Amino acid sequence: MQKLVVVDYGMGNLRSVARAFEFAANQWRVPTEVQISGNPAVVRSADKVVFPGQGAMPDCMRHLRESGLEDAVRRAAAEKPFFGVCVGMQMLFDRSEEGDTAGLGIFAGAVERFRPAEPAIKVPHMGWNEVEFADSNTNALCMFDGVPNRQRFYYVHSYFCVPAESAIVVATTDYDGRFTAAIARDNIFATQFHPEKSHHAGLTLYKNFLKTNP
Repeated sequence: MQKLVVVDYGMGNLRSVARAFEFAANQWRVPTEVQISGNPAVVRSADKVVFPGQGAMPDCMRHLRESGLEDAVRRAAAEKPFFGVCVGMQMLFDRSEEGDTAGLGIFAGAVERFRPAEPAIKVPHMGWNEVEFADSNTNALCMFDGVPNRQRFYYVHSYFCVPAESAIVVATTDYDGRFTAAIARDNIFATQFHPEKSHHAGLTLYKNFLKTNP
């Protein structure tokens, strides 16, 4: 049985993410122990790691560092199948405009705020948007196995990622212009949307992560 650890650094939608993985493991019969932990040793012992985030980027990075989990998360991102969700994806980049906050720098790029010119376009962006696969990253589309192109996923965010390397972009969506919906490289997969709030399509992504070793 594999062990999947959802990183608890004091921020994030932890229980919903853990419950969604438990449901996917049971539904598709993937023997998995799902654990929420803020213990660096437990994170290091995991077979797979999930890095969620919810809230303000400065608070997320501060809590990560104060909890003593930063090194364990960096090692997991270097060595294990790793799934980042929402702010957990944004934290993988160099810097965010939100509080001019330094991220983990695992990927080159920035996190920028929506600045719509039209008052009808609200910030934060909340709701369902179609996700379109990027033709340039077909190898990573195994994580979307069983999910049709242009499937709708659920978003709650005011900031979006701008990767320096287009090669890591797996999928995009459109809200006041196109932006990155999902990224992947080697063992890391991350989404700006919330799979745990995206019904069957989101659970399918979690199932694919449980069944594969990116």
